[in-house]
Amino acid sequence: MKTRLVLSAMATLTLLALPVYAQHGGGHGGGPGGGMGNSHASNPSSASSHGNSGKMDTGSGPKTPSELLSHNTRLSGKLASLLPPGTNLQTASQGFKNLGQFVAAVHVSHNLGIPFDQLKAKMMGPPKESLGEAIHALKPAANSKEETKKGEKQAKHDMDDSKTS
Repeated sequence: MKTRLVLSAMATLTLLALPVYAQHGGGHGGGPGGGMGNSHASNPSSASSHGNSGKMDTGSGPKTPSELLSHNTRLSGKLASLLPPGTNLQTASQGFKNLGQFVAAVHVSHNLGIPFDQLKAKMMGPPKESLGEAIHALKPAANSKEETKKGEKQAKHDMDDSKTS
């Protein structure tokens, strides 16, 4: 059952990442960590589309969720409204593999009333858990598969919406 849940989550993340890759042209960079919101490990300049400037980023390497949030004020504002007042987004996003994973976790925390720090702790480990496993551990009565899908869909919407400001 756990294997099916993990495979389902991975398939969902892969499908949700396709539009992100398509917007960066060519679709290269599908290497490790190619999940939703990934900043393309093999194509560092493509990460600039997450910012609001519209200019090419000639910096070095992929951007962390924290770096992406510092440049995307629209998304940062949305996420800040879903977390407890005074939460530092840069600190909260540290440790997540990519921006999509962080945004989905924020939504799940808000949707289910799970304290974000508890959800993050489960996901960061040790041992590291998927979003679905963390939901199941912290809110066993919730349908973790559906809640994961819902959070990922909300994350994709927020990330797409923040690009069309």
